[in-house]
Amino acid sequence: MTNDVAIIGGGIVGLATAHALIEQQPARRITVLDKERHWGAHQTGHNSGVIHSGLYYPPGSEKARFARAGGEAMYRFCTDHGIPVRRTGKVVVATSIDQLPRLAELQRRGTANGVQVSELDQIGLREREPHVRGVRALHVPDAGITDFAAVSEKLAELLAERGVDLRPATELLGVRRDGSDLVLLTDRGEIRTRRAVNCAGLHSDAVAELAGTTPPARVLPFRGEYYETTSFSRDLVNSLVYPVPDPAFPFLGVHLTRMIDGSLHVGPNAVPALSREGYRWGAISPSHLQRLATDPGLRVLAKKYWRTGAAEIARSALKPLFLRAARTLLPDLRGHHLLRAEAGVRAQAVTPDGTLVDDFLVVEDENWVHVLNAPSPAATASLLIGKDIAARLRSRE
Repeated sequence: MTNDVAIIGGGIVGLATAHALIEQQPARRITVLDKERHWGAHQTGHNSGVIHSGLYYPPGSEKARFARAGGEAMYRFCTDHGIPVRRTGKVVVATSIDQLPRLAELQRRGTANGVQVSELDQIGLREREPHVRGVRALHVPDAGITDFAAVSEKLAELLAERGVDLRPATELLGVRRDGSDLVLLTDRGEIRTRRAVNCAGLHSDAVAELAGTTPPARVLPFRGEYYETTSFSRDLVNSLVYPVPDPAFPFLGVHLTRMIDGSLHVGPNAVPALSREGYRWGAISPSHLQRLATDPGLRVLAKKYWRTGAAEIARSALKPLFLRAARTLLPDLRGHHLLRAEAGVRAQAVTPDGTLVDDFLVVEDENWVHVLNAPSPAATASLLIGKDIAARLRSRE
């Protein structure tokens, strides 16, 4: 039997795409495959769970377009399906006077993106977060927290009820054409389909190459390492606390996240991973290291940002340096409060000239939609991203 659509990648974006497709046309024949045994095993399952509001993103960008409405859609989905979710709000804190112009720019962006945002002086910050230090802050009431792994499990459950063919533990090995159809070669047999969607995250560029596409950017995996505080120090933070981000990088810096279970996580840093699934320093892929050494874009990136990279690696290796970064926001934090937590790996697209791709990157052809960069707020906006991909497919029918 030939599928109408096959989706490679069972993270939250891939599952949300299948959900949008089956809502759009219930009779569609859809298959979702993933090489892991569990849905959302990588970026989705290692996500901090923050529902972003759209504060950070340049007006007019895809990130801005998706984040605001996507967050509200996620709140509704979680509420409708009994998934724990809290609209906690967050504060973005300037810890020094020289950060105030960047804080003002964030407020301008947020307002332009339709985000509810207000300025806090030191007294207002102390009222909301008594242990957090800063000279000024922004309060964003619509930010919140959930469990994106639970969202993925619920999406998979709904898809199974609607007759979608779910194939975990099925790895894509190759692609060939048979007339107007695609034949996906997997380690568990062939899958025939008219159209395919690449939502493979950390492996999205490799899947694009299997499909015969030369991706305009390659994936560079960055590991984000977290600490979890002991139960005695959880109450140092009430909600979500972020520093003013460096505009040169698509990362938000070491921040403080009160998780949906009440625990407090501190992090992440951002260090280049030594394999696509390099959740620890010992996870090393020789083929990935060879690509790092030979890819011209990655060489340009390393040359341009080696000092920043060295500082991130040092914070990874030396807990006191990580603690120092966190204490700029939370001075009462101590080393004995911090316990190593599970790390995540982010799929960051890099162009051949060494540019870090900061927005969503989607490439289409007659048979494929390749999602080559889906950075934060992708989990927040996944339900809307799924609808966008479904609309792209519909437009070519």
